[in-house]
Amino acid sequence: MNLRDLNKMTSGMSNTGKMPVLFLGHGSPMNAIEENEFVASFKKLGKELVRPNAILCISAHWETHGTFVTAMQHPQTIHDFGGFPQELFDVQYPAPGNPELAKETKELITKTEVGLDDKWGLDHGAWSVIKHLYPNADIPVIQMSIDYSKPAKYHYELAQQLQQLRNKGVLIIGSGNIVHNLRMVAWDKLNEEFAFDWAKEANEMMKNYILDGDHKSLINFQSQGTAFNLAIPTPEHYMPLIYTLALKNTKEKIEVFNDKPVGGSLSMTSLKIS
Repeated sequence: MNLRDLNKMTSGMSNTGKMPVLFLGHGSPMNAIEENEFVASFKKLGKELVRPNAILCISAHWETHGTFVTAMQHPQTIHDFGGFPQELFDVQYPAPGNPELAKETKELITKTEVGLDDKWGLDHGAWSVIKHLYPNADIPVIQMSIDYSKPAKYHYELAQQLQQLRNKGVLIIGSGNIVHNLRMVAWDKLNEEFAFDWAKEANEMMKNYILDGDHKSLINFQSQGTAFNLAIPTPEHYMPLIYTLALKNTKEKIEVFNDKPVGGSLSMTSLKIS
């Protein structure tokens, strides 16, 4: 695809200058309805950002074989969890979809064939954080799935092909947690700032790699030792970070926020790249 073809496709979206890229540590689904310091940071961020034309979210909670983007006009609010209060299941986030953006995203990616999905919607990795950024649900949102069969390097290279969307007013959000080991959660410490030593070590190592621009070490996360292995027992919550970092340009700065542990084995660490 040449630049003229791309400009034709995206002509319906005004040029806003380069949009930031976010990685949001979404943590418990309860953050969707609670008022805490993490939620306060999301709300503050939403007020500071230039209003996007649309949002593309890569959530830890949509894993597929192959890569898909949601392409329906009205994505459903998916309550993909159990054991929480009814109040949480009652939450609806009726943001519109954007079928045209889905098609544009599909055309931008040459690394693989991207499928247009009409069945998924917005899972809690997306709506539980986006609702705090834009509570009126008036900005179109599409999701991109994570191909569970592919390694981090593949996802990094695929994400780089989304770069042009940033110039068309699309806010790209990776939603996951850089330290995420549910099997080792200290449930009695969920409401206090507490991290196991390995979680603290992994979080600090990851932050250092992120701020130093050492993406290679982050891509090769399975070779970084015991702390990383415990922090990332499965990769789905980590991969959205890879998508976010792949979109960083050399001269852009990284702002780290919500950098606190929860329950011993989770980190809410979040990033803004601009």
